[in-house]
Amino acid sequence: MTRHFLGDTAVLLGRSLRHISRSPDTIITTAIIPIAMLLLFVYVFGGAIQTGSDRYVNYLLPGILLVTVASGISYTAYRLFLDMKSGIFERFQSMPIARSSVLWAHVLTSLVANLISLVVVVLVALVIGFRSGAGALGWFAVAGVMMLFTLALTWLAVIPGLTAKSGDGASAFSYPLIFLPFISSAFVPTQSMPGPVRAFAEHQPVTAIVNTIRGLFAEQQVGGDIWVALAWCFGLLVVAYGIAMAIYHRKIS
Repeated sequence: MTRHFLGDTAVLLGRSLRHISRSPDTIITTAIIPIAMLLLFVYVFGGAIQTGSDRYVNYLLPGILLVTVASGISYTAYRLFLDMKSGIFERFQSMPIARSSVLWAHVLTSLVANLISLVVVVLVALVIGFRSGAGALGWFAVAGVMMLFTLALTWLAVIPGLTAKSGDGASAFSYPLIFLPFISSAFVPTQSMPGPVRAFAEHQPVTAIVNTIRGLFAEQQVGGDIWVALAWCFGLLVVAYGIAMAIYHRKIS
């Protein structure tokens, strides 16, 4: 059964990746917004923001990476919505394939597409002055956190992809996720925020994830932030996966 599932997922993943390769503007569009924000904050607002860091781009990049993923998963929801409306799911049901492999193919496609976008954003950051003291282990740790975060948000994107009534509705759910880093430590230290806003910023998931990535890049102690970040990511992943699979099985039953 596992071999059957893996083989079916690999075939469907190849199908989704071919669609991406024929439409590279999807990845380009996903990366444009974070890159534009990166340049805007570094060259326009960066001089007015006090972070205690020698380079604002070093402080800023972790938050931009999260915005990149939040932008990218909207396309996952949209592509899933198109497959639902096109009737391809019904055709797959008539074939001897593992049913969950259809969703996993979309999820893994999201991981690949977002990884490419993240690499593009990091390369731009390096060009404009980002520097990290992290060694290979630190970079692998950052990659692991980002992959877990991407996987959690992608399964969250599956839910509107299966339930939305329109393509715009499927992709619009990502807007609050893109906005969430603005009320966190992603762009400015939370100490500069008024009381209620600061309380929210310090206890929402983005702040813990951003602080973890920032600490790993700087080769600093991440303390309890990494455990809070992992708890948020794993918790969101489990809940989103459970809800998405329940909706999917109800749709195809």
